Amino acid sequence: MTKNLTTINQFIDKSIGEWKSIRSTHTLAFQEFENSTSKIYIKLICSKNKKVFEILQNYKLSLKLEKVAISIKWQAISDWGDDETSDGDETILIFLPKDENSGIVLRNKGYTESFISSSNYFVDEQNNLHIKTFYKSTVSEERISFLSTHIRSRFSTVRNLGNNSVIQTSHTSEIRNLASLKD
Repeated sequence: MTKNLTTINQFIDKSIGEWKSIRSTHTLAFQEFENSTSKIYIKLICSKNKKVFEILQNYKLSLKLEKVAISIKWQAISDWGDDETSDGDETILIFLPKDENSGIVLRNKGYTESFISSSNYFVDEQNNLHIKTFYKSTVSEERISFLSTHIRSRFSTVRNLGNNSVIQTSHTSEIRNLASLKD
């Protein structure tokens, strides 16, 4: 008997909302360690949104493709360096399914290198979302898991493309802000 896999649409639907993130990042090349906390806002955006249109246009893709688009905004506070620093940004992700559990993700900016990028994704038998992105000099792999309805866990690694060495690892725990669900 096969277990029903979570579809990408179901995974995204479960992810919509406001999250508090606690992240630990290890930069192995420099033997440095960073802790950060963030507020993350994940929301669906209309597939006819101007930003979605621009990303599809950059890839010379049709607006008529089946797709799911989300916006991820964050405001982070990091203990990197001597002072705590605050940083915020937004990225748009467009999921183009090949089937219910796998496909391609287009982004207006990458996770590791800050330029337009595409990734492969799939949802595995344990309902974890895996995203793998090849950049000019690195490859990033990320696994996002729901530990419960309101707690997510993310693991990521960044490797050097030239020699496959691990440059950075990180673990993130994300807790949904339940008050934001009442709006």
